[in-house]
Amino acid sequence: MSTTRKVPMRQCVGCGEMKSKKEMLRVLKTTENEILLDATGRKNGRGAYLCFSRDCLRRAIRGKGLERSLKMSIPEEVYDRLEKEMDVLEAK
Repeated sequence: MSTTRKVPMRQCVGCGEMKSKKEMLRVLKTTENEILLDATGRKNGRGAYLCFSRDCLRRAIRGKGLERSLKMSIPEEVYDRLEKEMDVLEAK
């Protein structure tokens, strides 16, 4: 008997597309209300998922998808930092 593993699926807060967890980038709100990118997907905190594209990040900012998912208002400088970190990840 072979068993098939269930692939965890997540929805992008930018475009709304469902993808496997490994194909997505996790934006994390820590217990200290700090927002950062979690490339490993294993850190503790509330997470929201984005596709690996700047377009999805811009859609999430414009539609306030990250704010809804993380249940807090997000300052503009945090969005700027997320865009810079996204640039670094896209360059790899």
